[in-house]
Amino acid sequence: MSSFRIRPRFVHTLDLSLNEARDLIVCTLARSSPGVEVKAFPGYIGLHIVEKERNFWSPRLALHLEPASEQSTRVEGIYGPSAEVWSFFLFSYLIVGSLGLFSGILGGAQLAIGSSPWGLWICGTAAVLAIALYLGAQLGQKLGAWQTFELHQAYQNAIGRPAEVH
Repeated sequence: MSSFRIRPRFVHTLDLSLNEARDLIVCTLARSSPGVEVKAFPGYIGLHIVEKERNFWSPRLALHLEPASEQSTRVEGIYGPSAEVWSFFLFSYLIVGSLGLFSGILGGAQLAIGSSPWGLWICGTAAVLAIALYLGAQLGQKLGAWQTFELHQAYQNAIGRPAEVH
């Protein structure tokens, strides 16, 4: 379950209608996976680690269900952190990326006019921060790897077949 991707995912098709697939997944998980909390909405199922075992780095599995045909359902699963952690990383990447872009432009302009290119120092610092954010995301994945495996196993048990993660 280890991956260099920030949000590992899988896509496959179940030979069941949308409602049958949703009911199968939700009912089976509710019966056979006590360590997994299930939140179901139309077209979406969220799998979380139960509250007492959940940590800052605990993953969740978001399942998006859509009809592929009348009697088949396309399931897309995406592993990721909680919404709060994902928002933190998303906005951190946005801020660091913007800072790096504009300071790089400033440093390039400073070089072009023969001034001291102090903007490039900020750009380099932003690059280091971006790498640190990526490594932090990878560390969180490694810390939550066992829980990710548990979520994946629970899902595979619910559908009765393997689902390959990309």
